[in-house]
Amino acid sequence: MRRVTTVGSAAAVLMLTAACGGGGSEVRGGNSVQPVGAGQSLADAYGSGPGDLSGTGAGSAAGGDEAGGGKGGPAGQLAVREIASVGSVVTDGAGLTLYRFEKDTPEPPKSSCDGDCAKAWPPVPAGDATASAGIEAGLLGAVTRSDGTRQLTLAGWPVYRYAKDTRAGEANGEGVGGTWHALAPDGKKAVDKKQKAGGGRSGTGMGMGMGGGSGSGGYSQNPDKELSVAANEKLGKILVDGQWRTLYRFDKDSAWPMKVTCVGACAETWKPAAPVDKSKASGIRPELIGTVKRPDGSEQLTVDCWPVYTFTGDTEPGQTNGHNKQGLWFAVTETGKKAPVSAG
Repeated sequence: MRRVTTVGSAAAVLMLTAACGGGGSEVRGGNSVQPVGAGQSLADAYGSGPGDLSGTGAGSAAGGDEAGGGKGGPAGQLAVREIASVGSVVTDGAGLTLYRFEKDTPEPPKSSCDGDCAKAWPPVPAGDATASAGIEAGLLGAVTRSDGTRQLTLAGWPVYRYAKDTRAGEANGEGVGGTWHALAPDGKKAVDKKQKAGGGRSGTGMGMGMGGGSGSGGYSQNPDKELSVAANEKLGKILVDGQWRTLYRFDKDSAWPMKVTCVGACAETWKPAAPVDKSKASGIRPELIGTVKRPDGSEQLTVDCWPVYTFTGDTEPGQTNGHNKQGLWFAVTETGKKAPVSAG
């Protein structure tokens, strides 16, 4: 087991205080299900929190009440809106995208986003929420938060807005930290439903058509796997997450001593990958899978001690548009090494 040496560093760089590959424990707040009722408005100043791997943000706060009644305001009449990159998402009465958090639970409903997390992801009050066409009214409910306020739930999932969505139709929170996802009308992840609806991708195997950023060839997604190996026709065997997004490592990070340097605006483009259940990984040795604590306190997946990321420039499963980007970002092999530069 490797041991981290404490070293002074700039604010943007986190030197780990845990051994490589060590995991963290998840704490959930106690909540109880309640009928839909009035909620309390929350300040929507942007802040970091559990699951929000963008660190200190993109250099500025998403302020005030820029859209509709404000991000801590009433939900109003929920609607379904099509967002090209995400799919059919649920929005509030002002058109702001609504989200769910993977560290919450729907049965029973529990919210684990408090404090600074709730500033970055303001809980939606349950008070006046109503359903419109495409949303079953019976799926709406409420959960009592640790501060006593009542938060809207959809199919049991606590519902949030994202402080960096400043206008209707934006979904900047989709995929943040690998734990935040826009809600589909049935409470599932909108992006998952979009991928299933766009299925029928043909091909003879994972090795077909995945290279060069095309992402249009054949591959077989396995919903039970959170981390697996894909045979890319140009890069060889590379790691992908549960949605078949290519995983990358950053040359400005390091594996020993372990440190993370992609924060702020960087983490808005290169999304830190969420930790995975080792039992749901395929094609990679379990001892290579670990986590690192980021400057905001959230956990990020590591492979052979390297922090790994997904790239927002990959808009379809299997794309590798981030490979050799700026000569610093590289797709990751099943051993944690960089995929061949010459092949990018």
